[in-house]
Amino acid sequence: MKKSTSWENEYVIGEYQKELILPNLLRLMEIKKGEAILDVACGPGFFANEFFKKGARVVGVDISEKLVNLAKKNYPKIDFRAGSADNVSFWGEKSFDKAVMILAIQNIEKVQETLAECAKVLKPQGKLFIVMTHPAFRALKESSWGWDDKNQVQYRRMDKYLSESKQQILMHPSMDSGQFKGNYTTSFNRPLQYYFKAINKAGMAVGRLEEWNSHRKSEPGPRAKAEDIARREIPMFLMMEIIKLRI
Repeated sequence: MKKSTSWENEYVIGEYQKELILPNLLRLMEIKKGEAILDVACGPGFFANEFFKKGARVVGVDISEKLVNLAKKNYPKIDFRAGSADNVSFWGEKSFDKAVMILAIQNIEKVQETLAECAKVLKPQGKLFIVMTHPAFRALKESSWGWDDKNQVQYRRMDKYLSESKQQILMHPSMDSGQFKGNYTTSFNRPLQYYFKAINKAGMAVGRLEEWNSHRKSEPGPRAKAEDIARREIPMFLMMEIIKLRI
């Protein structure tokens, strides 16, 4: 079975990307016409195309050639290239006004090298926007939902947080052909301090942080109210706006 650190079969863009992540990103990024934006781990190019529609000059890079080819097919006006996130300097130093890394950093093994590369290609005071599943509440295979029957409360259980771990996940095909059946992807559970230390070492700093909860609502039922409260109170995603400090 094939192993991969990229989400090769997660190319069907879901409601979280469209209805939650995209509008929040566009609000924060304040894209200006002509700005150069690098989409790291761009996948099939959905977000890159949304930035392009705002007037940006966009370059997308992803380790999966399958996803890059799909992005090129769907959005031929955008520059997509296959490559590793920890080696994007072939675009030259200080080339981009902004960069994004959306739902990808927890699947990247060489985080320090990747952040260093982003810092290198960003212009002075350039910004990197990272969106990830919230590491304090969404540790793969080490967190779960629970139900307190006595108090009628849905809670989030975390079995581990500070300890780093590496998890292998079997991904299911999104296409009817099932051509990606049996693929694995690797994800990493890391605490927030890991990312903040790596960001600082790369010569950058977190300028803004937001926590985004799920927009979904439960179907009517005995636990619906408790489930909706849990969704509102326990964030699903974490966004960091990171500023390049060193020239």
